[in-house]
Amino acid sequence: MGFWITCQLGAREHYAIPRALHPTGQLHTLITDAWVTPQSPLHALPSKVATALGDRYHSDLASASVQSFTPSLLSFELRQRLTKTSGWPSMMARNHWFQRHALRALKQLTPKLALHEEPTLFCYSYTALSLFQYAKQQGWQRILGQIDPGILEEKRVAELQTIYGQQYRSSWTCAPEHYWQDWQQECALADRIIVNSPWSQSALATMGIPEEKMAIAPLAYQPPIESTRFVRQYPPVFTQTRPLRVLFLGQIILRKGIAALLEALPQIQGEPIEIWLVGSTELTLPDSLLTHPQLKWMGPVPRSRVQDYYRDTDVFLFPTHSDGFGLTQLEAQAWHLPIIASRHCGPVVSHQQNGLILPEVTSKSITHALLTCCRNPEFLRHWAAQSIDMNAYSLSQLARTLQTLI
Repeated sequence: MGFWITCQLGAREHYAIPRALHPTGQLHTLITDAWVTPQSPLHALPSKVATALGDRYHSDLASASVQSFTPSLLSFELRQRLTKTSGWPSMMARNHWFQRHALRALKQLTPKLALHEEPTLFCYSYTALSLFQYAKQQGWQRILGQIDPGILEEKRVAELQTIYGQQYRSSWTCAPEHYWQDWQQECALADRIIVNSPWSQSALATMGIPEEKMAIAPLAYQPPIESTRFVRQYPPVFTQTRPLRVLFLGQIILRKGIAALLEALPQIQGEPIEIWLVGSTELTLPDSLLTHPQLKWMGPVPRSRVQDYYRDTDVFLFPTHSDGFGLTQLEAQAWHLPIIASRHCGPVVSHQQNGLILPEVTSKSITHALLTCCRNPEFLRHWAAQSIDMNAYSLSQLARTLQTLI
């Protein structure tokens, strides 16, 4: 059957890959930057630090073999703050820090592995190069988890930056050239590359990655128990006292389509539409938008409160210009929340079945979609009843997909 060693920086996908492998007996070790069990004294740290570390654990992996470097991570992050390192230098320093520690852990593991069987090493993109180089020397199979559509996505965001960067004073910058050079080496060293959507697959293919090397594995998601009992209700008509509540949740940045949404505001002015914006932003926004009567700026919220917004709104707006998948789509569907989405992400939405697909990410298309929902609450009622089967995105389904790769 074979076994896997998985390496990941952060709690990406809520540790879905090791969680899918562990019940099958195929997970040998999870190597990660921080692992904070419920009994850890680190929970007594100042609230901001404790909150940041709060998701660096999963009960599904309580009995798994996990190697982490939590004290070193805290020291690294403190140095970053003291030296005021940020942006790409900070991100790349963190990626290299993780690879150094993970490589040391791999070398310590190697003598303990069964002689008759080589493991499969799974790493996420941009943190895999030195680990794959070592794995190739050992004769191990190497699988890369591609977290985004790569260079094509950057080109799209660069175009948005040219159009809107000055207006919203966005701090976004392109990655250094050697960031992409390292990534191309990772792709060359990988035996297989997991992408999460056909959109990502096509984006990587334009960069010369062979399609036969790629495999599509949608993100896995386990709905909260509360969502399975939730029954969504809509009024017979939306009014100023009970407006259509539109949820925009995640990073409020140009890539996510926020500029097109804000440009749509004049076209929906006076309509019974209220837009809830949940998440942090790097943009500098004028007071006229921060105080706009149809915009409700909620700011960043703890993950424990995110489900409240899925529950209390009427439709989820996801007009992204590019996403590897968009896990928020699955979170919304778990709460039977219809979605308005672009084509540039995971294909969760079936047009006019569980939501609407934007033909393009523009203010015109967003306006049309919002007015359609506002004037036809019966559409939303029907779409909510047609939410996707979450079993298609289960951990067991992901485990079956992973098994086909080795």
